[in-house]
Amino acid sequence: MKTRQQTTTALEDQRISVQAKLAAAWTSFMFLVIYIDYFHLYQPGEIDEIRGGDIFAFEISGTLISIFFALIAIPTLMVLLSMTLPARVNRATNLVVAVLFIPICVFNAAGASWDWAFYYGFTIGVEVLILAFILRSAWTWPRTAPPAEMAMSPEIGVIRIKQHG
Repeated sequence: MKTRQQTTTALEDQRISVQAKLAAAWTSFMFLVIYIDYFHLYQPGEIDEIRGGDIFAFEISGTLISIFFALIAIPTLMVLLSMTLPARVNRATNLVVAVLFIPICVFNAAGASWDWAFYYGFTIGVEVLILAFILRSAWTWPRTAPPAEMAMSPEIGVIRIKQHG
């Protein structure tokens, strides 16, 4: 009888760039926001309220819809910007936008009844977790090593470190 010998090989865990992590997180966030808004329509009376010309307590207007568009356009643009901006600007932009989106996410629960508390708590919680991941990834962005040759200002003195090789 032949016994089957199982071979195990370690999976390669490739390093993913910070830019790719941020773009993936913003993509996830964007889809989540869209689905949360879509599922909101399943709440009793919501479609009737929209047909009546109101969303939440706001009258539907071109201005309101433009604001909604801007709110979803920002995470959409963050996907692109996270992959294309220079590191320093990219880090700062992700930190600022993620911090600003936390209260926007929480606002979704404004005026909700206790019947929907679990839904809003759950969805806002997931949104905030994604934003926390974005904040952590941007905050802990790896630094580059100092250059091989370093010079200090003349007032302090000149120090040159050269690599010979």
